[in-house]
Amino acid sequence: MASRGRRPELQGPPELYYDKNEARKYVRNSRMIDVQIKMTGRALELLCVPEDKPCYVLDIGCGTGLSGDYLSDEGHYWVGIDISPAMLDEALDRETQGDVILGDMGQGIPFKPGTFDACISISAVQWLCNANKKSDIPAKRLYCFFSSLYSVLVRGGRAVLQLYPENSEQLELITTQATRAGFTGGVVVDYPNSAKAKKFYLCLFSGPSASLPEGLSEDTEEEKPAESTFTAGRIPYRIARRGVVRKSREWVLEKKARRRRQGKEVRPDTQYTGRKRKPRF
Repeated sequence: MASRGRRPELQGPPELYYDKNEARKYVRNSRMIDVQIKMTGRALELLCVPEDKPCYVLDIGCGTGLSGDYLSDEGHYWVGIDISPAMLDEALDRETQGDVILGDMGQGIPFKPGTFDACISISAVQWLCNANKKSDIPAKRLYCFFSSLYSVLVRGGRAVLQLYPENSEQLELITTQATRAGFTGGVVVDYPNSAKAKKFYLCLFSGPSASLPEGLSEDTEEEKPAESTFTAGRIPYRIARRGVVRKSREWVLEKKARRRRQGKEVRPDTQYTGRKRKPRF
């Protein structure tokens, strides 16, 4: 996630920037966890994956596995890739349900063609726009990343990559290389008029071009400021999701609201929504 001061990607290679101290923040800082979870939820919403069946999802820049926990909670299977050993160590200590591997996305995604149904990435792709050594050419690394991503997705698969572009030129560089690799799609911007809540989501389609989802605005949903707390111990994932338990009424209502925002037909909410049925004899 981008900091208020100097951008993290300008402070050195990601494998060095995300050391043990930085990785610890992603499991103990309540605000960072909350922001990560919200962006993952939005990315999954933009993916428009089928609600009635689990998907095999690739999480690029998976870090400590917070995004993967969200995917698991939604009933999906996932594999994460990250360049930081410290972040992956935290993911393993947390015993995430998905598999994680150490790798540099700028050197390509090391999986067989057609392995994944979908892909998400939170705050990672902009790192490829910076050269940390003479051999690093951003355009080539971006193309290598996108071409391999196109390969590992099934035909018609989608990818939603949340990113923090430094400027319009950097965003154009990213989208140009994605198009060269064969993707269609575009950029969805949430809260475009807000300095703090503005988020960029690159929505990519590996099959025929589809309609691009609409971005959220201040009229659709109001972003509430969140205070940050830092604890000595890890914050349990379910507490981070504010007690939303799978199959509970709150979970069902949240899922139905997400489907409505996707333009799908959903039955109206009633007093029986999310109510457990008695077992049949």
